[in-house]
Amino acid sequence: MMFKRLAITFSILIFLLYAGLILALFYFYNGALLLETLCSKRTLFSLRLSIIAATAATAISVFFAIPAAYALSRYRYFGRQVIDTMLELPMIVSPVALGAIILIFFNTPAGSFVQQSVVQVVFTVYGILLAQFITTVGIATRLIKAAMDEIPVRYEDAAKTLGASPVKAFLSVTLPLSRQAVIASSILTWAKALGEFGATITVAGSMALKTETLPVAIFMRLANADIEGTAVLVLILIGIGLGLLYGVRMFAQRQSYV
Repeated sequence: MMFKRLAITFSILIFLLYAGLILALFYFYNGALLLETLCSKRTLFSLRLSIIAATAATAISVFFAIPAAYALSRYRYFGRQVIDTMLELPMIVSPVALGAIILIFFNTPAGSFVQQSVVQVVFTVYGILLAQFITTVGIATRLIKAAMDEIPVRYEDAAKTLGASPVKAFLSVTLPLSRQAVIASSILTWAKALGEFGATITVAGSMALKTETLPVAIFMRLANADIEGTAVLVLILIGIGLGLLYGVRMFAQRQSYV
């Protein structure tokens, strides 16, 4: 019983830490400024761009993550351990460093060719998508792989003995069983992409009404010593992110009892 109370106390302390930081934002809360900020053209553009970019980056990340996670979970091939380790890159390298790596790539001959002959990436919306994709695809793959590792291979083997092809066995057995993990990974990836700042501003810049996402807008407000405006934008970002995560969690719990 003593250990139980101690464990719960630590969980409450962590909650209070984050809750205290969020409550500190309300010290600078200004209702009139909130309405003014929400209705401003620049904020609406940043909000819309953030949501669209995060959604697109999440879709691309999960599209790549599902087959990659399956390969890492089920097959043994040369270089697998190296590939598996490389997934940790977004977690061990700061977003700013990742953005710098992307920017450096586009200064190489190969990167210059892409810029000139394929698509302009640096300081464009495509730069936002690329930055968010690179910072999230490894995490999405890792989360989905962890779920697929828990699914016994014998389920697929049983489907194959009944005449299912490897692709059909994957689509009819493994993918449905890992559905919750894919959904959770998508939500966390979206939230991560929505709040991504370091790589985004390094690759796409901070041009108002062009490449300014909500996190970049927060940084620009803070750089101009606009504490009240910064607090408002942070509250908007937190409200969207935590609101979505909490809503989905409640929905998932409700579904589990159906």
